[in-house]
Amino acid sequence: MHALTSSPRTAARDERRNGSRPAPVIAACGPRAARPAESCPPPLPRYLSETYAWAYLRPLALRVFDHPWVVSAILWGNYGRLKSLVFDELRKGQHALQAACVYGDFTPRLAERLGPEGRLDVIDVAPIQVANCAAKLERLPWASVRLADAEAPGGAAYDVVCCFFLLHELPDGHKRAVVESLLEAVKVGGKVVFVDYHRPRRWHPLRALMGWVFDRLEPFARTLWHEEIRALAPAPERFVWRKQTAFGGLYQKVVATREA
Repeated sequence: MHALTSSPRTAARDERRNGSRPAPVIAACGPRAARPAESCPPPLPRYLSETYAWAYLRPLALRVFDHPWVVSAILWGNYGRLKSLVFDELRKGQHALQAACVYGDFTPRLAERLGPEGRLDVIDVAPIQVANCAAKLERLPWASVRLADAEAPGGAAYDVVCCFFLLHELPDGHKRAVVESLLEAVKVGGKVVFVDYHRPRRWHPLRALMGWVFDRLEPFARTLWHEEIRALAPAPERFVWRKQTAFGGLYQKVVATREA
């Protein structure tokens, strides 16, 4: 649920747009690595360290936020429902990619949904998040986590790619690059499932409060109030898109299925 570094083909652009320094693609440290490798820690972009260090890069953040009930409180009691929106798109035995580590029990539940005949790859740019996720997956050998960049996830072509509350934390240039790379990561007939914030209806009692939260804690989130995820794709016509909203429009699920 947090920001990732840029790939070489977008680094120069992102440096101009977002003020972050170019960073190389981060490779996994060992095949199907389930631990962070101190020998190859990735450089972190400026916006991540300056905007989200308190939430994702500190040991205290793990102790405070990494509980299902805390995530549910942050999502106004909708955590279970939003997880189900993702899991409804999965079948046992599929090969899936999770595009960033997520607090709570999302990842082990996702792995359980795929079952031991399936496979789950989780990627993240922050070693502290990779280590934390690896501990959750110790009893699930068909799931692994590795250091990698969502703009260049690597691995095989996937049946399903899950992007759960990542886009709203990325500057706009990175949003587009991540959407593009995740769409390219699925095989023909495969799908990318985005679950994230959405512009709530005018009557929503939390609309003003969420706007205040975004202005102070989530400076890149308002884009999703004004722009469709489909519009972030460079060639949306190559996919079949469907969208549904939840909780008065505050959340959305967008599924992009790759056509032949």
